[in-house]
Amino acid sequence: MQLIDSHCHLDAAEFDSDRSAVMARAAAAGVVAQVVPAVTAGSWAKLKSVCAQHPGLYPAFGLHPMFLAEHRPEHLAALGEWIERERPCAIGECGLDFFIEGLDPDRQRHYFNGQLQLARDHRLPLIVHARRAVEEVILSIRRTGGLRGVVHSFSGSPEQARQLWDLGFLIGLGGPITYPRANRLRTLVAGMPLEFLLLETDAPDQPDLAIHGQRNEPARLTHIVETVAALRRQPVAEIATQTTANARRLFNLPAR
Repeated sequence: MQLIDSHCHLDAAEFDSDRSAVMARAAAAGVVAQVVPAVTAGSWAKLKSVCAQHPGLYPAFGLHPMFLAEHRPEHLAALGEWIERERPCAIGECGLDFFIEGLDPDRQRHYFNGQLQLARDHRLPLIVHARRAVEEVILSIRRTGGLRGVVHSFSGSPEQARQLWDLGFLIGLGGPITYPRANRLRTLVAGMPLEFLLLETDAPDQPDLAIHGQRNEPARLTHIVETVAALRRQPVAEIATQTTANARRLFNLPAR
């Protein structure tokens, strides 16, 4: 069984002391590739280095809305230069976050729309963060046009999911679906077309129920795929095969 973690922050400081061991556990669990999205311009160089040192890690470069205080207008131009030079698998993590107070919505929109344009110009997929902002994210994607990507840690409605699929976007799901109270997400994953699903851990964040409150890591992706299989009443191998193919197709990852 081969799995792809479509969203993992393996460059995070939480992994600095044991990154190689984390990678070894992921490989033992069948995780053959991980997409590692950036969050700030200041993190791009470290992320590039981490991915270069560990086979199976694929970088994406972007400007995350939660780190708005660290972004500068010139970072969008710098991002375009990084994309030209590095040819990452995606642009992101980018998006909108209307949950956290104090994050200027207009400044968020400025950086998000700039990254949408870069994705269209460079024909790269997007990794999108949308918290309490799914509807506006959909409108922005539709307005820009010619885009594809994934809305990670999807938290919207079934109708919003269908709109995203129609626009060429997949949804990423991880630890939250393992919690019994996540009724809407669990119902969605149980009935949705499997070709629009990506699996993710968002490590070191969003741990699954069994490790609640602990550091998450990509080896936990096995618990995500098992949960999806149980909710859909399908063999684990079928879920793994389809979601891995989805990730390879979206991010243009090599077969292994």
